[in-house]
Amino acid sequence: MRKLTVKHESWPIAGKFTISRGSKTSAEVVVVTLEEDGAKGHGECVPYARYGETLEGVIAALEAARPRIEAGLGRDGVAEVLAPKAARNALDCALWDLEAKRSGQPVWKLLGMSEPKPLVTAYTLSLDTTEAMRQAAEKAAHRPLLKVKLGRGMEDIERLRAIRAGAPASRLIVDANEGWKPEELPALLDTCAELGVVMVEQPLPAGNDEALRGMRRAVPVCADESAHDRHGLGTLLGRYDAINIKLDKTGGLTEALALAGAARAEGLQLMVGCMVATSLAMAPAMLVAEEAAVVDLDGPLLLAKDREPGIRFEGSTMYWPPRELWG
Repeated sequence: MRKLTVKHESWPIAGKFTISRGSKTSAEVVVVTLEEDGAKGHGECVPYARYGETLEGVIAALEAARPRIEAGLGRDGVAEVLAPKAARNALDCALWDLEAKRSGQPVWKLLGMSEPKPLVTAYTLSLDTTEAMRQAAEKAAHRPLLKVKLGRGMEDIERLRAIRAGAPASRLIVDANEGWKPEELPALLDTCAELGVVMVEQPLPAGNDEALRGMRRAVPVCADESAHDRHGLGTLLGRYDAINIKLDKTGGLTEALALAGAARAEGLQLMVGCMVATSLAMAPAMLVAEEAAVVDLDGPLLLAKDREPGIRFEGSTMYWPPRELWG
């Protein structure tokens, strides 16, 4: 008999995490645990208000699916009981972990993949004043890849110049979180190119990104809020050069891997990202990130404390997690 446990956990953030839509001081996650035949599988998700999700809603969705889950629901049936969002992600990842624990085989081997290699993740700088972001860049200048949260229009040019001065050797990614306007985009992208930015995430609102079609751009533009699962992949073609895959958006590892394959087939670059969460949420995403041009799985680095055991980080390099955690 399988037992399902659904639990809300709160993990304090080191300081404050700010994007164009607001700030938060803690990561609010939902953890799914499946117990069967003496083995336990775990999965973690982050309900995201931008997509109409709440903690209560995610927990309610999982509780509504409890009878099917505890009756032995497999990964092929997850789509029948949960929408492709956070709740499905936690369940899908818990099912993968449970299979790994029961079989004694790591998830990467169950998938027919090679043993995961260490990955270099981006490190995120929160949106702040120009001077504060310059100081943050100086403190993080030893990291090879920085992700910069912007989204204040033309005033972001001053922020970018200050960040580049603070971290002259780091590669930069800019995430505007839908905060720019079409008429501002050419000048902002030109500045990004001038300062050596390697990618710009979601500059325009997801419902207002048609202006990207056919636009000349010196920096690759990556879809984030516009990109969820394979269902919407076709709408991105011609607008974006890359796609940010997050398991909370795809509804789990299973769909994330399928989306990655479909996106590569369409010639899109891959970025693998995360919400602010613990190592339990990062671990399955590392499998998708093995084929990504950009890895952004720094969630645990932004927390005051991660779960134990967690993923081992050496600077910005992350290593495949211990079996006790996941996989």
